Amino acid sequence: MVKRIEKDHNRFRQIIRGQIKKELRKYLVHSELIGKKGKDYVSIPLPQINIPHFRFSARKMGGVGQGDGEVGTPIGAGGGQSLGGAGTAPGEHLLEVDVSLDELAQILAEELELPNIQPRGKKNITQEKDKYTGIATTGPESLRHFKRTYKQALKRHLISQSYDFNNPKIVPYREDRRYRSWKTKVEPEANAVIIYMMDVSGSMGDEQKEIVRIETFWIDTWLRSQYKNIETRYVIHDAVAREVDQETFYHTRESGGTIISTAYKLADEIIDASYPPDEWNIYLFHFSDGDNWGEGNTQECSTIMEENLIPKSNLFCYGQVESPYGSGKFIEELEDYFVGEEKVILSLIPDKDAIFDSIKAFLGKGK
Repeated sequence: MVKRIEKDHNRFRQIIRGQIKKELRKYLVHSELIGKKGKDYVSIPLPQINIPHFRFSARKMGGVGQGDGEVGTPIGAGGGQSLGGAGTAPGEHLLEVDVSLDELAQILAEELELPNIQPRGKKNITQEKDKYTGIATTGPESLRHFKRTYKQALKRHLISQSYDFNNPKIVPYREDRRYRSWKTKVEPEANAVIIYMMDVSGSMGDEQKEIVRIETFWIDTWLRSQYKNIETRYVIHDAVAREVDQETFYHTRESGGTIISTAYKLADEIIDASYPPDEWNIYLFHFSDGDNWGEGNTQECSTIMEENLIPKSNLFCYGQVESPYGSGKFIEELEDYFVGEEKVILSLIPDKDAIFDSIKAFLGKGK
């Protein structure tokens, strides 16, 4: 039986969940969530949550401290006077609740209607799985093997010559009972790698990088709910590309030009060196403002994608963040080149409000 307090707690969690779903678009664009991220939880401020409290009837006001009494020394402000400096408007009460990243991923999936991913590769990382392999004389009643128990009881009756052919009734004793037994089997588990690529040239400002930071947080949250083990690699590029750590990825800014093919070549080298496609689920995400210098470089990018990256990956996602300094032509050229290619998903992200639709476009196919 569920205790009353557990029912109340579950009901409160459902209220919280409903409030988050209702305001999900607003929370999606808040970078404060990322700052409050713990190992497994995120602290979310929720306004306008009514906390249960006691309320007394106006007709039954008896009790301690009620009724007429002698005038004494007032405590605090009395006589209708108020202290100076205090406001008269009600304040906004914010309640911070901890929500697990798994629950946040479920809410995201429900609101964006994201399908569960069907893993493609198997990595040589194992998980323990129980498999029923034999019969034991002890075990839980839920695993009692009826046929084996009956046969054992029948055998005992025959050996003891207590079996009555005219009244074939078999009554199993405790020692007759047999149970299904199992042993733990080690099996390979589906695993994934995410390679994030981002243009850090002079045309990509802090606002554009903030959009990328927020969107990758939600992409990470969803993919980690689908795979137990995920590795993440980060590539930045201007006219050249290099692999960096997460902190450098989000806070580096260069002043050079942009040659996108350098990032695609490096991503391909990373895959070849560490992630065989038949063992890994590979996700590629590239964010840029659409600039790409050099004659024929867009054609080189398309060739690398077509011949190397797309065949090896589950998805290749390109998000173009609008910038006042970028040309924005790259997404149009990819659209023309990869018409009908299901693994290539393109998204235009003009501002933070577009993050919601961009995530749905990237993850909505369940690959």
